[in-house]
Amino acid sequence: MQINRLIFPGFWFDRQDLCAAQDLARRGVGGFCLYGGTREQIYQFTRRVRAAAKQPLLICADYEDGLGRWVKDAPRLAPNLALGAAGDENLAFEKGLLTALQARELGVDWVFAPVVDLADTPNNPIVNARAFSAHTQDTVRLARAFIKGLTQGGVLNCLKHFPGHGQTETDSHLAMPVLQRSLSQLLEHELIPFTQLLPLTHGVMTGHLLLPQIDAQHPASFSPVIQTRLLKQQLGWNGCVLTDALLMRAIGDEKQASLQALQAGSHILLAMNDPLALMDFLASAPLPLPQVQEALTHIETLCQQAARLAQQAQGSLQGLTSFNRRVAQASCVQDKPFTLTPGQSVKILPLADQEQRGYETFAQTLQQAGISLCSSQADCLIILALSNYKSFKGHINLTPQELEIARQEAARFRQSVLVCLGSPFAAAGLQQCVQSTLHTFCPLKEFQQTAAEVLLGRVKPAGRLPVTIPDSQN
Repeated sequence: MQINRLIFPGFWFDRQDLCAAQDLARRGVGGFCLYGGTREQIYQFTRRVRAAAKQPLLICADYEDGLGRWVKDAPRLAPNLALGAAGDENLAFEKGLLTALQARELGVDWVFAPVVDLADTPNNPIVNARAFSAHTQDTVRLARAFIKGLTQGGVLNCLKHFPGHGQTETDSHLAMPVLQRSLSQLLEHELIPFTQLLPLTHGVMTGHLLLPQIDAQHPASFSPVIQTRLLKQQLGWNGCVLTDALLMRAIGDEKQASLQALQAGSHILLAMNDPLALMDFLASAPLPLPQVQEALTHIETLCQQAARLAQQAQGSLQGLTSFNRRVAQASCVQDKPFTLTPGQSVKILPLADQEQRGYETFAQTLQQAGISLCSSQADCLIILALSNYKSFKGHINLTPQELEIARQEAARFRQSVLVCLGSPFAAAGLQQCVQSTLHTFCPLKEFQQTAAEVLLGRVKPAGRLPVTIPDSQN
């Protein structure tokens, strides 16, 4: 049935069966959103589901930071906030290009990026380093360059999460965020990146968030006021509208949520728990036929655009291995000079390392320069904040207990420095306790190495904070 074209199931490698995905392709889904896997698994998956399908498929993925966050044997690229600190449009373009070229090799047509939410709320657990900046024009400038890179590399792009997920403090993977913003406030702030970038995008993904001052009854994902009246009529968007993943706990029953999304103006239903049950439900649901036909037309157009972009793709992966190192050297931010000298001893206090990313490269770089690491008495304390974004986690910055541990330890040392290998907002409440604060915006090994080299005086921090850090955490 044609309505199945509006369904884009998620596929989790090593958890789901390829034969089941091939059956979904035969039943007429419009595409898949991929999670996990190796390069070879993804390549084989895209070939086999396309062979099973009677119509063209759109293979999609959330490769916001390159392929590495999801693909086991692919490199992860620097996060957007590091690009915001570097402020370099050439690096943003290169990130988009490298992402697209790698995705294209595996048969992926559509990268659900860039995130154009604003990093203007310190306790936001879902945006943070995924955003380019807290500032609208920096976000527009860098996101535009990133989109141009994706386009030249041969893939579709998508703006998310409309109308702006920045000023919330709830992870929508866990519960429904509430955004207390009026329409005039949105137009003056959150909506600026969307408005200015709409001419360059292939789709707009709505966020699972409630805006009571605009539509008190429906979250943006299911709101005709937000999707039709605001996005389509007021902002003039006449392209494809996608839901965010329907499996997220913020939305409740995914069948009713899907129906409401389509009635509100959505065209693509993304990543539900039970696509077969949803197909059966929608087959007899009271759907607006003009809206369904509009959705089918958009999907057909996107398939044609994807094929054309793939044929026109240009670029090289030559800069892939050095990209993170170049971004790290351009983006590190230090508020006050601080230098370690060979022969000194330091104690490293790691905090918020629940994901066990570790800091081995940082420690080894210091040791190789003649800095000794001690567990008790030392000349200097290095507080290492490793707080980073993770779906379904619910928070991102240091806990009150971790902040207290850091303050107590800093009081014991004549010299102390805070190094944030992730969220810059982890520094809130600690900057007055240390002699210097250094930000790298992520824990990738190239950033760990660069952070150590800044402390050793080998690299000059060249970045500018793209956010405002409050004096304390709420």
